[in-house]
Amino acid sequence: MPLTFSFRKTTQALNFFARRSGGRINKMKALKLLYFADRFHLRKYGRPITNDMYFAMSFGPVASGAKDLAEGSEFRPDVERDYAERFLHPQDYDVGSRADIDREVFSETDLEALGFAWERFGGKDKYALAEITHVYPEWTKHAAALEGGVNSRVEMSYRDFLDDPPAGFDPCHPLDEETRQIRREETQELSAIHALWN
Repeated sequence: MPLTFSFRKTTQALNFFARRSGGRINKMKALKLLYFADRFHLRKYGRPITNDMYFAMSFGPVASGAKDLAEGSEFRPDVERDYAERFLHPQDYDVGSRADIDREVFSETDLEALGFAWERFGGKDKYALAEITHVYPEWTKHAAALEGGVNSRVEMSYRDFLDDPPAGFDPCHPLDEETRQIRREETQELSAIHALWN
């Protein structure tokens, strides 16, 4: 489901988690929290927050654009990099907050999803979060390719975020089968619209 990456929301989401952590947060932890927020929002409201491209990697799902912004990567377009630099300060393995969160970029439901991710998973460290993400079906379907050394990363599909993890793990908003089918159709429509405009 290729969508237009929302670099402002992604920047502010990372800033949100850094602020919740006292001004700085481990990058891997922030990326895992962002994944849970996107998963929640897609399942409950039919779209992700970031519209980022996710990859399955050895430590779990990684939002590619968010990773670049958190690391201050030179590979991002100038407008994205310049915006992120106003709010984020990469510090070795952490990302720090330089300014207050610009909440204007978010909808109320975006903030709900970010709050969910923080409340549900914010108390865990980066390795615990990575281990948890390894049970979710959108990652496990690529586990063999990653573990076999065939690939260091494999592109993930938002459609797979609509599948449930094993019992005992938080689905990030439960879905009945009728709603799951509606969400699948919505992700297909979003992808088709994006293809028309790009």
